[in-house]
Amino acid sequence: MSALDFLTSLVPHYGYLGLALLVGVESFGVPAPGETAVILGAGYASHGQLAIVGVAVTAFLAAVTGDSIGYLIGRTGGRRLILRYGHYLRLTPERFARLEAVMSRHGPKLVSVARFVEGLRQFNGLIAGATGMPWRRFVVYNALGAAAWVGVWATAGYLAGAHIRAVVADLHRFQWYVLAAAALAALAFAGWWQARRTARPS
Repeated sequence: MSALDFLTSLVPHYGYLGLALLVGVESFGVPAPGETAVILGAGYASHGQLAIVGVAVTAFLAAVTGDSIGYLIGRTGGRRLILRYGHYLRLTPERFARLEAVMSRHGPKLVSVARFVEGLRQFNGLIAGATGMPWRRFVVYNALGAAAWVGVWATAGYLAGAHIRAVVADLHRFQWYVLAAAALAALAFAGWWQARRTARPS
């Protein structure tokens, strides 16, 4: 059994607790299949093994709580850690300064959509906290993004119903392609933003 298979087995074995664990830890930076867990939980709800409202509420609370923990980590020590060790992840002080500028102008929008983007979903709260976004603003927009994210994937999983195992198998099969596509999209956006910034008259 692969690590991914083991993690996704937490949902059928432990129900809401397994769902909350996977979504929660993914939300503050620990690699975990939170999205798959929501789809699985909703699929089991369609068979009457869980309640769809319970799945949605559990996933929403876990997502908001996990992101809030990430925010607190970022706010209390994340900036110092990023400035000291970020270069190992190619996040130099200069790049972090540009990221702070982007967050200051577009922070709420980024926080809302980050949950749908692989990579940003895991570090959304950490970055928001490290760049100094106000707590109340973060909570509001993070909750909006979490509600939309849970709504989309819980609905998809519930409608998949009897085909839930095939859907999860496909997610496992294509997960690296999805990650690669997300990384390329992020790089393309960064390149576009940098080109726009360079072309802007001073």
